[in-house]
Amino acid sequence: MTQPVADIALIGLAVMGQNLVLNMDDHGFTVAVYNRTVSKVDEFLANEAKGTKIVGAHSIEELVKLLKRPRRVMMLVKAGKAVDDFIEQLLPHLEPGDIIIDGGNSHFPDTVRRTRYVESKGLLYIGTGVSGGEEGARRGPSIMPGGSAAAWPHVKNIFQSVTAKADKGEPCCDWVGSDGAGHYVKMVHNGIEYGDMQLICEAYQILKQGLGLKPKELHQVFTEWNQGELDSYLIEITRDILGFNEKGKPLVEKILDAAGQKGTGKWTTVSSLDLGVPVTLISEATFARCLSALKDERVAASKVLPKPKKRAFKGAKKKVIEQVRQALYASKIVSYTQGFMLLREAAKEHKWELNYGNIAMMWRGGCIIRSRFLGEIKKAYDKNPQLPNLLLDAFFKKAIAKAQDSWREVISQAALSGIPVPAFSTALAFYDGYRSAVLPANLLQAQRDYFGAHTYERTDKPRGEFFHTNWTGRGGNTTSNAYIA
Repeated sequence: MTQPVADIALIGLAVMGQNLVLNMDDHGFTVAVYNRTVSKVDEFLANEAKGTKIVGAHSIEELVKLLKRPRRVMMLVKAGKAVDDFIEQLLPHLEPGDIIIDGGNSHFPDTVRRTRYVESKGLLYIGTGVSGGEEGARRGPSIMPGGSAAAWPHVKNIFQSVTAKADKGEPCCDWVGSDGAGHYVKMVHNGIEYGDMQLICEAYQILKQGLGLKPKELHQVFTEWNQGELDSYLIEITRDILGFNEKGKPLVEKILDAAGQKGTGKWTTVSSLDLGVPVTLISEATFARCLSALKDERVAASKVLPKPKKRAFKGAKKKVIEQVRQALYASKIVSYTQGFMLLREAAKEHKWELNYGNIAMMWRGGCIIRSRFLGEIKKAYDKNPQLPNLLLDAFFKKAIAKAQDSWREVISQAALSGIPVPAFSTALAFYDGYRSAVLPANLLQAQRDYFGAHTYERTDKPRGEFFHTNWTGRGGNTTSNAYIA
């Protein structure tokens, strides 16, 4: 008879799953493992897991029997149908109070639905973001759990033991909120990741094309940047990539410039549109990947479309490099500002009680967007948990004030040189829009009222009163509330 020896089970022995299991084993937890292709279980036990306390199962039934109560079963499988399939396979073997955990990149509405469904069966459900890639899973990822609050005490010790630790030893894992909150926070994390990566790529392109820097020089620039306020995982790996040679030549220059994506940037953009939050930088970063994928069209267009006169960037090389660094830093501030704006609106919409300082701390280590910068975001929300916008915090106001002349100069010179910088540009446009007391939406509202009788508010009347004008003399006084254009 199978004895209940395991603290937690994990289904899915791909790279992330294997490394997270080994991490749990390192921290003294006994883990039972299962994989749909059962032979992978035996291969894992005979190789990577050899000499550990990890135990294997060849069926779901056997896996569940290996678990202590309350049973905790974590899935690290492909998002979508596979998650639903495994839930259905697990349910007949579990009992009330047992916990199913989805650690994959599931879309948050699916997690909302699954939480309700699993709870209706008397069980508990957690949808958790896990960030950090292969290295993070092995050495300490960022973990963002949400779902059934009653499940948290039963997994807290495991999750907070294996997660990354911030500067003062704080675990980069805490309870996020109900139903889909954990996966929503992970989705926004990934969206910010899209933005960060695009900003770094634009800085690289400016330095390469505008200043003519070679990979060896670029490697040195990113080495220096990683020692200052831009210190982060993505700057660090960019430094390493630019210093990597294959047969004596930079590998990065042999890589095709057509980017892929797995959907989380798109999900973030769609959610921002649904909630009416101007998350412009993540959207532009997502579209930049789409544009890069049109490689053949771009090559053809490059031969026929007119280009600007060739010109060098103004200023000494060292000065321009510093201007680009400042532009990158200012744009990065906007990217995170927009991400936290989205989290705030999502919390209102879904009735989540999100702790923004804790979210910044969860991202402080282990994850792909980990950086020194996140410590300042945590401080901002610790000082004022109701802070409506990061740009209004004293630290970030000062940082933008210091950087904005360089920011504007870099974008101007890039435009004159024909170097596309969509993320830099939209970050500045958002900043200028947000700091503007008056925008041309008055004209836009007049246009909407003219063609669709959509009404408008007036500056000389209280907010909430709506008016319609018969602009042509031919229309009537009937207004429209049937659709929004």
